Amino acid sequence: MNYIDNDRLKQIFFLLIIILWGVLLFSELYGLFPGLLGALTLYVLCRRWMLHLVEKRGWRKSVAAATLMFLSFIIILLPFGLLINMLTAKAGYVISHSSELVQGIKSVDNRLHEATGYSVLTPGRMQKVQETIADLFPILLGATFNTVTAIAIMYFVLYFMLVYAREMEEALYEYIPLKDENVIRIGHELHTMIFSNAVGIPLIAIVQGVVALVAYLIFRVPQPIFWFAVTCFTSMLPIIGAAAVYVPMGVYLIAAGHTWQGIAILVYGFVVVGASDNVFRMMLVKKIGDVHPLITVFGVIVGVSLFGFIGLIFGPLLISMFILLLKIYSNEYLVKKREVKVIKTGGVTVREKK
Repeated sequence: MNYIDNDRLKQIFFLLIIILWGVLLFSELYGLFPGLLGALTLYVLCRRWMLHLVEKRGWRKSVAAATLMFLSFIIILLPFGLLINMLTAKAGYVISHSSELVQGIKSVDNRLHEATGYSVLTPGRMQKVQETIADLFPILLGATFNTVTAIAIMYFVLYFMLVYAREMEEALYEYIPLKDENVIRIGHELHTMIFSNAVGIPLIAIVQGVVALVAYLIFRVPQPIFWFAVTCFTSMLPIIGAAAVYVPMGVYLIAAGHTWQGIAILVYGFVVVGASDNVFRMMLVKKIGDVHPLITVFGVIVGVSLFGFIGLIFGPLLISMFILLLKIYSNEYLVKKREVKVIKTGGVTVREKK
Protein backbone atom coordinates (compact mmCIF):
# COMPACT_ATOMS: atom_id res chain seq x y z
CA MET A 1 0.00 0.00 0.00
CA ASN A 2 1.41 3.40 -1.03
CA TYR A 3 1.47 6.31 1.39
CA ILE A 4 2.08 10.00 0.74
CA ASP A 5 4.93 11.22 2.89
CA ASN A 6 4.45 14.15 5.25
CA ASP A 7 6.67 16.49 3.25
CA ARG A 8 4.51 16.01 0.12
CA LEU A 9 1.33 16.63 2.15
CA LYS A 10 2.83 19.82 3.57
CA GLN A 11 3.79 20.92 0.07
CA ILE A 12 0.26 20.32 -1.30
CA PHE A 13 -1.32 22.11 1.67
CA PHE A 14 1.03 25.06 1.27
CA LEU A 15 0.28 25.26 -2.48
CA LEU A 16 -3.47 25.27 -1.75
CA ILE A 17 -3.00 28.19 0.64
CA ILE A 18 -1.01 30.10 -2.00
CA ILE A 19 -3.64 29.40 -4.70
CA LEU A 20 -6.60 30.39 -2.51
CA TRP A 21 -4.80 33.52 -1.35
CA GLY A 22 -3.96 34.40 -4.95
CA VAL A 23 -7.60 33.90 -6.04
CA LEU A 24 -8.75 36.18 -3.20
CA LEU A 25 -6.28 38.91 -4.15
CA PHE A 26 -7.08 38.63 -7.84
CA SER A 27 -10.84 38.86 -7.25
CA GLU A 28 -10.37 42.06 -5.23
CA LEU A 29 -7.85 43.62 -7.63
CA TYR A 30 -9.63 42.58 -10.82
CA GLY A 31 -10.54 46.19 -11.63
CA LEU A 32 -6.83 47.04 -11.77
CA PHE A 33 -6.07 44.30 -14.31
CA PRO A 34 -6.21 46.53 -17.45
CA GLY A 35 -3.76 48.95 -15.81
CA LEU A 36 -1.42 46.10 -14.89
CA LEU A 37 -1.53 44.71 -18.44
CA GLY A 38 -0.85 48.19 -19.79
CA ALA A 39 2.13 48.57 -17.45
CA LEU A 40 3.53 45.21 -18.57
CA THR A 41 3.07 46.20 -22.22
CA LEU A 42 4.85 49.55 -21.84
CA TYR A 43 7.58 47.94 -19.73
CA VAL A 44 8.43 45.50 -22.53
CA LEU A 45 8.43 48.37 -25.05
CA CYS A 46 10.60 50.64 -22.84
CA ARG A 47 12.87 48.06 -21.16
CA ARG A 48 15.74 48.19 -23.68
CA TRP A 49 15.83 52.00 -23.61
CA MET A 50 15.66 52.05 -19.81
CA LEU A 51 18.65 49.74 -19.44
CA HIS A 52 20.56 51.67 -22.10
CA LEU A 53 20.03 55.02 -20.36
CA VAL A 54 20.92 53.68 -16.90
CA GLU A 55 23.73 51.23 -17.66
CA LYS A 56 25.28 52.82 -20.75
CA ARG A 57 24.55 56.51 -20.31
CA GLY A 58 24.73 56.64 -16.51
CA TRP A 59 21.33 58.26 -15.97
CA ARG A 60 19.63 58.08 -12.60
CA LYS A 61 16.93 55.43 -12.59
CA SER A 62 14.16 57.82 -11.54
CA VAL A 63 15.08 60.35 -14.24
CA ALA A 64 15.28 57.68 -16.96
CA ALA A 65 11.94 56.18 -15.91
CA ALA A 66 10.22 59.57 -15.82
CA THR A 67 11.63 60.48 -19.25
CA LEU A 68 10.44 57.24 -20.86
CA MET A 69 7.02 57.55 -19.24
CA PHE A 70 6.66 61.10 -20.55
CA LEU A 71 7.74 60.07 -24.07
CA SER A 72 5.36 57.09 -24.07
CA PHE A 73 2.53 59.42 -23.10
CA ILE A 74 3.35 61.91 -25.88
CA ILE A 75 4.02 59.34 -28.61
CA ILE A 76 1.48 56.62 -27.78
CA LEU A 77 -1.28 57.77 -25.46
CA LEU A 78 -1.78 61.39 -26.48
CA PRO A 79 -2.63 60.69 -30.16
CA PHE A 80 -5.02 57.91 -29.19
CA GLY A 81 -6.46 60.13 -26.47
CA LEU A 82 -7.18 62.87 -29.00
CA LEU A 83 -8.86 60.38 -31.34
CA ILE A 84 -10.95 58.94 -28.51
CA ASN A 85 -11.88 62.44 -27.35
CA MET A 86 -13.03 63.26 -30.90
CA LEU A 87 -15.16 60.12 -31.07
CA THR A 88 -16.56 60.72 -27.59
CA ALA A 89 -17.57 64.27 -28.49
CA LYS A 90 -19.29 63.07 -31.66
CA ALA A 91 -21.00 60.24 -29.79
CA GLY A 92 -22.22 62.70 -27.15
CA TYR A 93 -23.60 64.96 -29.88
CA VAL A 94 -25.37 62.01 -31.53
CA ILE A 95 -26.92 60.95 -28.23
CA SER A 96 -28.11 64.47 -27.41
CA HIS A 97 -29.65 64.77 -30.91
CA SER A 98 -30.95 61.22 -31.12
CA SER A 99 -34.35 62.29 -32.51
CA GLU A 100 -32.68 63.99 -35.47
CA LEU A 101 -30.51 60.92 -36.04
CA VAL A 102 -33.55 58.64 -36.04
CA GLN A 103 -35.32 60.87 -38.55
CA GLY A 104 -32.22 60.80 -40.78
CA ILE A 105 -32.11 56.99 -40.60
CA LYS A 106 -35.78 56.85 -41.54
CA SER A 107 -35.15 59.17 -44.49
CA VAL A 108 -32.32 56.98 -45.80
CA ASP A 109 -34.46 53.86 -45.32
CA ASN A 110 -37.30 55.44 -47.30
CA ARG A 111 -34.93 56.24 -50.18
CA LEU A 112 -33.62 52.69 -50.19
CA HIS A 113 -37.19 51.41 -50.20
CA GLU A 114 -38.04 53.61 -53.20
CA ALA A 115 -34.91 52.50 -55.07
CA THR A 116 -34.97 48.78 -54.29
CA GLY A 117 -38.44 48.07 -52.95
CA TYR A 118 -36.93 46.70 -49.73
CA SER A 119 -37.13 48.33 -46.33
CA VAL A 120 -34.29 47.66 -43.91
CA LEU A 121 -35.82 49.17 -40.78
CA THR A 122 -39.07 47.72 -39.51
CA PRO A 123 -40.87 49.48 -36.59
CA GLY A 124 -39.38 46.91 -34.22
CA ARG A 125 -35.85 47.54 -35.48
CA MET A 126 -36.35 51.30 -35.25
CA GLN A 127 -37.41 50.94 -31.62
CA LYS A 128 -34.29 48.87 -30.98
CA VAL A 129 -32.11 51.61 -32.53
CA GLN A 130 -33.71 54.25 -30.26
CA GLU A 131 -33.15 52.10 -27.16
CA THR A 132 -29.52 51.44 -28.13
CA ILE A 133 -28.82 55.16 -28.58
CA ALA A 134 -30.42 55.93 -25.19
CA ASP A 135 -28.23 53.33 -23.47
CA LEU A 136 -24.97 54.62 -25.00
CA PHE A 137 -24.47 57.65 -22.76
CA PRO A 138 -23.99 55.89 -19.38
CA ILE A 139 -21.79 53.30 -21.10
CA LEU A 140 -19.72 56.11 -22.62
CA LEU A 141 -19.24 57.84 -19.27
CA GLY A 142 -18.29 54.58 -17.57
CA ALA A 143 -15.78 53.68 -20.30
CA THR A 144 -14.16 57.14 -20.06
CA PHE A 145 -13.80 56.90 -16.27
CA ASN A 146 -12.43 53.35 -16.45
CA THR A 147 -9.89 54.37 -19.09
CA VAL A 148 -8.59 57.31 -17.02
CA THR A 149 -8.32 55.05 -13.94
CA ALA A 150 -6.48 52.34 -15.91
CA ILE A 151 -3.98 54.89 -17.28
CA ALA A 152 -3.26 56.26 -13.79
CA ILE A 153 -2.69 52.76 -12.39
CA MET A 154 -0.63 51.80 -15.45
CA TYR A 155 1.89 54.64 -14.99
CA PHE A 156 2.04 54.17 -11.22
CA VAL A 157 3.02 50.52 -11.66
CA LEU A 158 5.22 51.20 -14.69
CA TYR A 159 7.43 53.61 -12.75
CA PHE A 160 8.41 50.96 -10.19
CA MET A 161 8.80 48.28 -12.87
CA LEU A 162 11.29 50.48 -14.74
CA VAL A 163 13.21 51.66 -11.66
CA TYR A 164 13.56 48.13 -10.28
CA ALA A 165 13.82 46.38 -13.66
CA ARG A 166 16.90 44.27 -12.93
CA GLU A 167 15.82 43.34 -9.40
CA MET A 168 12.35 42.37 -10.61
CA GLU A 169 13.64 40.19 -13.44
CA GLU A 170 16.19 38.45 -11.20
CA ALA A 171 13.47 37.71 -8.63
CA LEU A 172 11.16 36.29 -11.29
CA TYR A 173 13.99 34.22 -12.74
CA GLU A 174 14.76 32.86 -9.28
CA TYR A 175 11.24 32.10 -8.01
CA ILE A 176 9.34 30.96 -11.12
CA PRO A 177 9.14 27.17 -10.61
CA LEU A 178 10.24 26.25 -14.13
CA LYS A 179 13.38 25.12 -15.87
CA ASP A 180 15.77 27.90 -16.84
CA GLU A 181 15.21 27.32 -20.55
CA ASN A 182 11.45 27.74 -20.11
CA VAL A 183 11.85 30.94 -18.09
CA ILE A 184 14.02 32.36 -20.89
CA ARG A 185 11.46 31.18 -23.43
CA ILE A 186 8.64 32.93 -21.58
CA GLY A 187 10.59 36.19 -21.63
CA HIS A 188 11.42 35.91 -25.34
CA GLU A 189 7.93 34.92 -26.51
CA LEU A 190 6.25 37.45 -24.22
CA HIS A 191 8.38 40.16 -25.85
CA THR A 192 7.37 38.94 -29.33
CA MET A 193 3.67 38.66 -28.43
CA ILE A 194 3.49 42.14 -26.95
CA PHE A 195 5.15 43.68 -29.99
CA SER A 196 2.81 41.75 -32.31
CA ASN A 197 -0.34 42.75 -30.41
CA ALA A 198 0.45 46.16 -28.93
CA VAL A 199 2.43 47.49 -31.90
CA GLY A 200 1.37 45.46 -34.93
CA ILE A 201 -2.43 45.67 -34.56
CA PRO A 202 -2.62 49.46 -33.92
CA LEU A 203 0.01 50.16 -36.60
CA ILE A 204 -1.95 48.28 -39.28
CA ALA A 205 -5.11 50.08 -38.13
CA ILE A 206 -3.45 53.49 -38.51
CA VAL A 207 -2.13 52.56 -41.96
CA GLN A 208 -5.61 51.54 -43.09
CA GLY A 209 -7.01 54.75 -41.63
CA VAL A 210 -4.51 56.86 -43.59
CA VAL A 211 -5.23 54.96 -46.81
CA ALA A 212 -8.96 55.45 -46.29
CA LEU A 213 -8.42 59.15 -45.44
CA VAL A 214 -7.04 59.68 -48.96
CA ALA A 215 -10.37 58.51 -50.39
CA TYR A 216 -12.38 60.63 -47.95
CA LEU A 217 -10.45 63.73 -49.09
CA ILE A 218 -10.58 62.90 -52.81
CA PHE A 219 -14.32 62.17 -52.83
CA ARG A 220 -15.10 65.03 -50.43
CA VAL A 221 -16.67 63.02 -47.66
CA PRO A 222 -17.91 65.37 -44.89
CA GLN A 223 -15.66 65.51 -41.78
CA PRO A 224 -12.89 63.28 -43.19
CA ILE A 225 -10.72 63.47 -40.03
CA PHE A 226 -13.57 62.11 -37.92
CA TRP A 227 -14.11 59.22 -40.33
CA PHE A 228 -10.36 58.61 -40.35
CA ALA A 229 -10.50 58.12 -36.57
CA VAL A 230 -13.50 55.79 -36.84
CA THR A 231 -11.76 53.78 -39.57
CA CYS A 232 -8.64 53.39 -37.41
CA PHE A 233 -10.67 51.91 -34.57
CA THR A 234 -12.87 49.65 -36.71
CA SER A 235 -9.76 48.36 -38.53
CA MET A 236 -8.78 46.61 -35.29
CA LEU A 237 -12.01 44.58 -35.40
CA PRO A 238 -11.48 41.07 -36.81
CA ILE A 239 -13.16 39.91 -40.04
CA ILE A 240 -15.18 43.13 -40.59
CA GLY A 241 -12.40 45.67 -40.13
CA ALA A 242 -12.54 48.96 -42.01
CA ALA A 243 -15.46 47.68 -44.10
CA ALA A 244 -17.65 48.60 -41.12
CA VAL A 245 -17.09 52.23 -42.17
CA TYR A 246 -16.72 52.44 -45.94
CA VAL A 247 -19.55 49.99 -46.79
CA PRO A 248 -22.30 51.88 -44.86
CA MET A 249 -20.76 55.17 -46.06
CA GLY A 250 -20.91 54.10 -49.72
CA VAL A 251 -24.48 52.81 -49.35
CA TYR A 252 -25.53 56.03 -47.64
CA LEU A 253 -23.99 58.21 -50.37
CA ILE A 254 -25.75 56.19 -53.08
CA ALA A 255 -29.08 56.43 -51.22
CA ALA A 256 -28.57 60.18 -50.71
CA GLY A 257 -28.20 60.71 -54.46
CA HIS A 258 -24.38 60.91 -54.64
CA THR A 259 -24.16 57.78 -56.77
CA TRP A 260 -20.66 58.12 -58.24
CA GLN A 261 -19.15 59.07 -54.86
CA GLY A 262 -20.78 56.09 -53.16
CA ILE A 263 -19.62 53.64 -55.83
CA ALA A 264 -16.11 55.12 -55.76
CA ILE A 265 -15.92 54.77 -51.97
CA LEU A 266 -17.03 51.12 -52.16
CA VAL A 267 -14.59 50.21 -54.95
CA TYR A 268 -11.69 52.06 -53.28
CA GLY A 269 -12.49 50.43 -49.95
CA PHE A 270 -12.62 46.85 -51.19
CA VAL A 271 -9.66 47.17 -53.58
CA VAL A 272 -7.20 49.65 -52.05
CA VAL A 273 -8.00 49.63 -48.31
CA GLY A 274 -8.44 45.85 -48.30
CA ALA A 275 -5.18 45.33 -50.19
CA SER A 276 -3.29 47.69 -47.84
CA ASP A 277 -4.22 45.45 -44.91
CA ASN A 278 -2.70 42.37 -46.57
CA VAL A 279 0.42 44.17 -47.85
CA PHE A 280 1.36 45.86 -44.59
CA ARG A 281 0.50 42.77 -42.56
CA MET A 282 2.97 40.74 -44.64
CA MET A 283 5.62 43.43 -44.12
CA LEU A 284 5.09 43.42 -40.36
CA VAL A 285 5.24 39.62 -40.15
CA LYS A 286 8.89 39.80 -41.23
CA LYS A 287 9.68 42.43 -38.59
CA ILE A 288 7.73 41.64 -35.43
CA GLY A 289 5.74 38.48 -36.10
CA ASP A 290 2.03 38.08 -36.70
CA VAL A 291 -1.06 37.17 -34.69
CA HIS A 292 -3.12 34.24 -35.96
CA PRO A 293 -6.57 35.39 -37.15
CA LEU A 294 -8.38 33.01 -34.77
CA ILE A 295 -6.41 34.42 -31.84
CA THR A 296 -7.46 37.91 -32.92
CA VAL A 297 -11.14 36.94 -33.27
CA PHE A 298 -11.48 35.15 -29.93
CA GLY A 299 -9.14 37.62 -28.24
CA VAL A 300 -11.32 40.57 -29.26
CA ILE A 301 -14.46 38.78 -28.01
CA VAL A 302 -12.86 38.02 -24.65
CA GLY A 303 -11.03 41.35 -24.35
CA VAL A 304 -14.00 43.60 -25.12
CA SER A 305 -16.17 41.59 -22.72
CA LEU A 306 -13.60 41.95 -19.92
CA PHE A 307 -12.10 45.42 -20.47
CA GLY A 308 -14.26 47.29 -22.96
CA PHE A 309 -12.69 48.95 -25.99
CA ILE A 310 -9.12 48.63 -24.70
CA GLY A 311 -9.67 44.86 -24.87
CA LEU A 312 -9.15 45.07 -28.65
CA ILE A 313 -5.43 45.02 -27.86
CA PHE A 314 -5.28 43.15 -24.54
CA GLY A 315 -7.71 40.37 -25.54
CA PRO A 316 -5.46 38.78 -28.21
CA LEU A 317 -2.53 39.23 -25.82
CA LEU A 318 -4.34 37.20 -23.14
CA ILE A 319 -5.14 34.40 -25.60
CA SER A 320 -1.52 34.34 -26.81
CA MET A 321 -0.23 34.18 -23.22
CA PHE A 322 -2.61 31.31 -22.43
CA ILE A 323 -1.32 29.34 -25.44
CA LEU A 324 2.26 30.08 -24.37
CA LEU A 325 1.56 28.71 -20.88
CA LEU A 326 0.16 25.51 -22.42
CA LYS A 327 3.36 25.13 -24.46
CA ILE A 328 5.53 25.73 -21.39
CA TYR A 329 3.53 23.21 -19.35
CA SER A 330 3.91 20.60 -22.10
CA ASN A 331 7.65 21.22 -22.33
CA GLU A 332 8.08 21.23 -18.55
CA TYR A 333 6.04 18.19 -17.53
CA LEU A 334 4.90 16.15 -20.54
CA VAL A 335 7.87 15.99 -22.89
CA LYS A 336 10.39 13.43 -21.70
CA LYS A 337 13.97 13.65 -22.78
CA ARG A 338 15.01 10.55 -24.65
CA GLU A 339 18.54 9.29 -24.89
CA VAL A 340 20.01 9.16 -28.36
CA LYS A 341 22.48 6.41 -29.17
CA VAL A 342 24.53 6.59 -32.36
CA ILE A 343 25.04 3.24 -34.06
CA LYS A 344 27.19 2.78 -37.14
CA THR A 345 26.09 -0.13 -39.31
CA GLY A 346 27.64 -0.76 -42.67
CA GLY A 347 28.81 2.81 -42.99
CA VAL A 348 25.28 4.12 -42.23
CA THR A 349 24.72 6.18 -39.08
CA VAL A 350 21.48 5.29 -37.28
CA ARG A 351 20.09 7.25 -34.29
CA GLU A 352 18.40 4.95 -31.81
CA LYS A 353 16.05 6.69 -29.31
CA LYS A 354 15.30 5.20 -25.94
